[in-house]
This record gives sequence, structure tokens and C-alpha cells, in this order.
Amino acid sequence: MKADAQAVLFSVKCFVAAMLAYYIALRIGLNRPFWAVVTSYIIAQPLAGAVLSKAVFRLMGTALGATASVILVPTFVNEPAVLSLALALWLGFCFYLAQLDRTPRSYIFLLAGYTASIIGFPSVETPGAIFDTAILRVQEITIGILCASLVHGAVFPRTVTAQLLRRIDIILADAGRWSVASMAGAREARLDLERRRLAVDVLELHQLSIHLPFDTARILPRVRTVRALQDCLSLFLPLASTIEDRLVEVALCRGGLPEPVGALVARVQLWIENDVTKPDREETAALLIADARALEPTAAWVSEPDLVWRDMLLLNLLSRLAEMVATLRDAHILRDQVRSHSVRAVSPRVVALLAGTSSRPLHLDRGLAIRAALGTIATIGLGCAFWIGTAWKEGAGAVLIAGIACALFGGLENPRAMIGRMQLGSTIGLLTSIVYAYTIMPRLSDFVTLAATLAPMLLLMGVLMGKPATFPVGVGILIGFPQTVGLYATYTPAFGAALNGAIAQFVGIGFAMVTVGLFLTIGAEDRVARLARAGWRDVALRARGRAPDSARWLSRMLDRVGLMLPAMSAGSNPGKPLLDALIDMRIGFVAGELDALRGRATDEERAAIADALSGLGNHFGRLSPRDPALPEPGVLADIDRAVAVFARDEELGRRREGLILLTSLRRNLFPAAPAYGAAA
Repeated sequence: MKADAQAVLFSVKCFVAAMLAYYIALRIGLNRPFWAVVTSYIIAQPLAGAVLSKAVFRLMGTALGATASVILVPTFVNEPAVLSLALALWLGFCFYLAQLDRTPRSYIFLLAGYTASIIGFPSVETPGAIFDTAILRVQEITIGILCASLVHGAVFPRTVTAQLLRRIDIILADAGRWSVASMAGAREARLDLERRRLAVDVLELHQLSIHLPFDTARILPRVRTVRALQDCLSLFLPLASTIEDRLVEVALCRGGLPEPVGALVARVQLWIENDVTKPDREETAALLIADARALEPTAAWVSEPDLVWRDMLLLNLLSRLAEMVATLRDAHILRDQVRSHSVRAVSPRVVALLAGTSSRPLHLDRGLAIRAALGTIATIGLGCAFWIGTAWKEGAGAVLIAGIACALFGGLENPRAMIGRMQLGSTIGLLTSIVYAYTIMPRLSDFVTLAATLAPMLLLMGVLMGKPATFPVGVGILIGFPQTVGLYATYTPAFGAALNGAIAQFVGIGFAMVTVGLFLTIGAEDRVARLARAGWRDVALRARGRAPDSARWLSRMLDRVGLMLPAMSAGSNPGKPLLDALIDMRIGFVAGELDALRGRATDEERAAIADALSGLGNHFGRLSPRDPALPEPGVLADIDRAVAVFARDEELGRRREGLILLTSLRRNLFPAAPAYGAAA
């Protein structure tokens, strides 16, 4: 119900902005004011800051696209086929850049691509007017941008800051429930759901933070603090899943989970459920961390000759439990700093997180981006060949619509289905516009009556665009209705031209549906395989010491987990690939920490770490999704030799760190291996 009310409010604001843009465009004498109406809807966002940022990005993209069209059209004025190819290449190149960005800034490249098409394709047959056409389109689009920014930013604005704070509270609550459920032995399906939410929600925080500098809230959170919180939550994912695994494994060992450790786990659960949001959380967290350190069995290994696998697991469990407590504490401190600039960091870890923030790298698939660009170029090229070959007057409109459809939906998970919904909306819009144009519009004589007459259709369109599930249908109506209904400077009934334009739109969208099915669509299994292969490649690089720092590396791996979710929905066992990705994340994290430990290790320890990481890197470097092989037994032997070497280290801190990391590596790589036992 709340979502419906927000969609209605969004639609009303869109309608007001559109009518304001249309009125201004009419008053200053622009000949195609419907572009101002269309633009005011295209840049509309439920959040005020997102509208303003999108307006800036659209202005930049529009300027780039207009410049490209002004350069390309006169250059190839005498060669329509070459000009069409040049515009297709420009759109494909811009689409490629947009696919590599994967943030709201990608809108710059999308707009640069299809703005050049909007201006250029209709000018192929009238190249002499290209400069005037470009200036007019830029003016019309700019009016739409300014009106939408004004209305959405000033009338009942929903700020990005409020949405960000709400999402942070929900994410932290989910993380708390997940950690408590992990320690309580909850069913795997529930934990899998929580993992899905965390992977996707951390990415959502990143996307929202892009809009923060443009937000209209009175006090804006610092982007650096939001980035630090994202890094903190990224660390939480491998920690919580590790604790879940170690608790299960220790319980299966002889002697089970020691009573003091079980009591500490119960205290951590109570702290997360009841005290993590209280002002004294830092003091309680410090006590829990100290108690976890006191229960570590490291001290016993100084005098006892044998290492026990159960003790190694306990050491690993208690160290990760302490890290999880510290991570949740730091996350809540950062949450308070996001809410208020007066909150100061008291934890050295928070200070380090704030100092180490940088841009968050996301997963990039250049192969898919190139494929999407080539598919778009092929769509435009084939469409232009048909248009020029048949001398169809409205062919430019069909090609233009096909290009816009590819640009808007070609990079999504199921572009053909999205464009199909767009086709449905376009059909509704075209049929309705013809009824309007030849039964209602001739009877209108003033602007107020015109606005009131258009209101039902435009309000319905706005509601559809305000909901993600129906957004493509709303976009289809937007493409099919305003132009065909006759929102020009003067009303000129021309049924034949309107019908030809409607046919061109229908053919263009239908053609885009066919071509994206041929060029842009890949199966769910192939998409998961590409993501898994990219993750394995990064694990291998991290084992070889050639990956970025832990925070940036975890960001990219967590992004891949989120990208796997929709692709896995079509699989028969959607949980397993996700669990494998989480294990890969833990392995890569530990490998990087081991590589960092080499700088402080003895010569014997450095050699042992090098052998273990070399085998690990070779294993992940040759993994194939078609034939995922288990690690070779030699890798296990190298890890066990490294464990034996670190067990003899007389420096307690280095020995502790090495054994914690090697235990994690052994458990994640060889979960079915027999318990470790070696002489100290």
C-alpha cells in the first residue's frame, strides 16, 4: 500500500513537471516540445537527489551526443550508409562504456549514444539542418531536465539521505539476525537468504552514495563514511560464514564445543540482539573480544608437543568471533557517524577504515560489454540496411527506436523480456494516442483543458514508471504516446503520417527484440560460469600477491555474489553456486593475508607460505566451470607442512596469526580432509 501511494505521488510530480516543461517549450516557440515532456519523465526518480544527479548526467550526455551528431552528419553528408554506420558505431561505443561503469554515472554514456541517434538519424535525409536540429533538441531536453529537477527536488522531496539511513538500519538488522542465526545453527536456506540480502544491499549503498552530493537534505552524510561502512560490511560476510562453519566442525570433534566457548557464543548472541545499538556497546564489545582472546588455546601449545585439530579450530573460531564483534561494533559506530557529523571515531579500526576508503571496484566483464556493443551495432546496422534498401520514409524512426530499446535494456539480465514489455506499453500508447489525436485533441482550445485531458493517460504512465516491475511498460507508453498524440507547437491532423510513425515504432521495438535475442542474451548457466571464472582468476591473483587490498578485493567479490543471484534463479540448485562463491571469497581473503604475513615471517615460514600459495594459485588459475576439479593432494600437504613450521615459531603473535590463517585455508579448501595432527 505504501509503495502504491509513493508511486501515485511520483506520478503526480512527473505530470506537473511535464506540463510545466510543455508550457515553457510552447511559450518560447520550440517546434517539438514533446521532447521536453519525454525528458521530464525519463530523468524522473523517486529520490530528489537521484533526479538532480541524473539531470547533471543527462545534460553532460546530451551535450556529448549533440556534439557527436554535429560532427558526424556533415562529415558523411554524401554517404547515408557510411553515416548510418558511424552513428551505429558511436552508439555501440557509448553502450560499451556504460556497461563498464555500472553506476548511475553510466547514464552519461547512454545519453551520449542515443542522443546522437535522436538527432542524427532523422537528419540523414536533411543534413543541412543538423546544427539547428541539434540546438533545438538540446533546448527541449534541457527544459525537461530543469523542470523535472525543480518539481522533484522541491515538492514533497524524498531525499537520498533518508533512504540511505533507512537502508543502513535494515542492513545492520539483517546482519545481526544472520549472525545470531549462524551461531544458533539455523537452517541453511534461511542463512542463504540473508547472504543474498547482504550482497545486494551493500551494492545498493554504493549506488545511493553516488547521488549524495546532489541530495536536497539539510545535512548530508559524508560519502567517505558511507564507503567505510560498506568496507566494514564486506568484511562481515566472510567472517560470519566462517564462524558458522567452525561451530559445526568443532561440535563434531571429540570433546565437542567447550562449555566456556559455548557460553561466550551465547553472550555474543545476546549482545547482538539487545546491546549492539546501546551507547555502551564499545565497552561490552571490548570485554567480549578480551574474553575470546583469553579462551584461545594458543598458550597450551607452548608446553604441549602435539597440535590438536580441535584446538586449531577453536583458535580460528575464537579469533573470527572476536573480529565479528569488532566489525559489528565498528559498523554501528559508522552508522552513527552517517547520521550525525558530531559523532567521533573512538575505535582505531574505524579510523583506519575512514582513512583507507577509496572508490569501490565492481565486477567488470569486458567480454560481455563488447558483445553488447557489437549486438547494438548489428541492430542499428541491419535496421539501417533495411531502411536505406527499401527507401522507407519512416525507417529512420524505426532504427532510432530500436537503438533506444537496446541502450535502455540491452545490459539487463533478460533484455528480450524487458523490450517485450516495452512493446506492450508502446502498443497501448500508440493506440491511445490515435484515439486522442483524432477524437479529442481537435476539440481542445486552451492549455488548461489540454493538460486536464492528458492527465489520465500521463498519470497512469507515471504510476507504471514508478514501479520497477512495470517500468518497461511505462517507458513503452512514453515512447508511443506523447509524439503520436500531437504534442507539437501547433496541432496538425495527419492520420497517414501518424499511422506510419506508429508502424515504425512497432517495427523498431520488435526488431530490437529479435536482435537482442540473437546477440545480447546469454543463459543463466553461462552468466554464472563467467562470474565464477572471474572470481577464480582473482583468487589466483591474490594468492600470487597481485590483487588489490582486502577491502577493494572483497568489494569486487561481493559484487559478483550479488550478480549471481538473478542468474541462479533459473538453476535447479541455486544455493550451491552462491555457497561456492562465498567459500572462494574466504579462500582469497585468507590467501591475501598469508601473502602479507610473509613480510614478517622467518625464512622457513616464507618458503612454506610460498609453496602453499603457489599450489593454491595454480589450482584456481586452471579451474574451469565446465569441469571444476578438486585441489590436488599436494596442496593439502603444503598447507600441513606450513602448519608444522608455524607451530614451532617461538614468537607467539606470529605463530597465532599463521595458524589461524592456515586453519582457515585448510578448512575451506579441504572440508572433507581428515583432522590435522603433527609434531610441534
